[in-house]
Amino acid sequence: MTSPSESTRKVIPITAVAADVSSQGEMVSLYEAQKKIYPRSISGVFARWRWAMVFLTQLVFYGLPWLQWGQRQMVLFDLGARRFYIFGLVLYPQDFIYLTGLLIISALSLFLFTAVAGRLWCGFACPQTVYTEMFMWIEHKIEGDRSARLRLDHGGWTFEKVRKKFFKQVVWIAVAVWTGFTFVGYFVPIRELGSELLALQSGWALFWVLFYGFATYGNAGYMREQVCKYMCPYARFQSAMFDKDTLVVSYDVARGEPRGPRSKTVDHKAKGLGDCIDCTLCVQVCPVGIDIREGLQYECIGCGLCVDACNTVMDKMHYPRGLIRFSTQNGVEKRWSPSQMLRRVLRPRVLIYAAVLVALCVAMLASLVTRTPLKVDVVRDRAALSRIVAGGKLENIYRLQIMNATEGPQRYRIAARGLQGIEVASEAEVEIGAAESRWVAVRLQIPYGSAASGSHPVQFDVQAVGAAAQVTEKSVFLVPR
Repeated sequence: MTSPSESTRKVIPITAVAADVSSQGEMVSLYEAQKKIYPRSISGVFARWRWAMVFLTQLVFYGLPWLQWGQRQMVLFDLGARRFYIFGLVLYPQDFIYLTGLLIISALSLFLFTAVAGRLWCGFACPQTVYTEMFMWIEHKIEGDRSARLRLDHGGWTFEKVRKKFFKQVVWIAVAVWTGFTFVGYFVPIRELGSELLALQSGWALFWVLFYGFATYGNAGYMREQVCKYMCPYARFQSAMFDKDTLVVSYDVARGEPRGPRSKTVDHKAKGLGDCIDCTLCVQVCPVGIDIREGLQYECIGCGLCVDACNTVMDKMHYPRGLIRFSTQNGVEKRWSPSQMLRRVLRPRVLIYAAVLVALCVAMLASLVTRTPLKVDVVRDRAALSRIVAGGKLENIYRLQIMNATEGPQRYRIAARGLQGIEVASEAEVEIGAAESRWVAVRLQIPYGSAASGSHPVQFDVQAVGAAAQVTEKSVFLVPR
């Protein structure tokens, strides 16, 4: 039975509620405004590791396009020519399998590292983390430390505030545009790209430079932790890769609680207090603004800055370090030593990930080492069917795409087999330039009447003259009725 109150209940539209509230002079927001986070700078082991990764990743990213390999750029993904140059390798679209293998290896590496030590990628090497760290460093150098930035943002507009904000924006934009230019330089030869942009001759390249620069500027300058919290899918499915033996940033509740402020001279144990002095420094240094003392949260990127901050406080209070530390759930609950936790690293899921990853890496390297630097595609000319030519020969015409995947010009010999008396009636040798592709018309002939009517399998053998590279491709020879 439905109660009288339930039977007379009405659904009131949100607009009606908003109108009623606004008529009373109040406004209720259905969404909480995003509060800007002002991370405090901190020094320590993990802070130094983060900056080491910033320098390493950006040295590779910004420097690699400028390195030369012979007469070309060392790493270049030339989409227009459909060729990818990676050091001494020249890859074609037909080598897409290597990209697939690389993506699978990257995914398995992520699974392995996450199972062992949580979100190491997010905290130390993710582009969003790296560029956010760079942009915050610029902000810190121009506007001051955390307290200075808070005073500047919450104070009125003065000449000093306008000067600092303007200068910060100029530096941010310069870094973002240079980042976009470098990114496009992996797809367009970067020296040519620079000349074209200065001469305003490349519209699409300029568009992508500005587009990627704008994305860097927006993500690292303003969105920051919101990308990690709301846009990155990794935060959502990371729990599927965690277990009780995964190393994560952990707060030792048994040791730290109950928390409370005190002086260094007070015997906190006698007062029933834990080691946490509730200074909130671990929250102030967190780039995503969470309180790790509330337990592990999906927003945590595992950067370890709260560990550095807490260890600094513990040193000042003359307490043992490790109130906040990288540990496992089992390690915290069972009071395990570091050696006991490390022994749990080689558990079944980690061994499986590692074994599959090693097997894939070995297979991919073996495939690259034994890869034939020659690609051949055969297309039968459908416009020209079988025909009888002079000398009583029956002829089929084919088109061969021969791709030279070496850094020097090569000469290739074309032969055919599969039918009695079959021969190549066109040019039997062709020369292909370095890292070039060329379509070659090939005519195959057999004596008329030497084969029954129908479709007969044949094979093309393309052999590099003076080299071991050889490719065999199948096709068919049509004999009319």
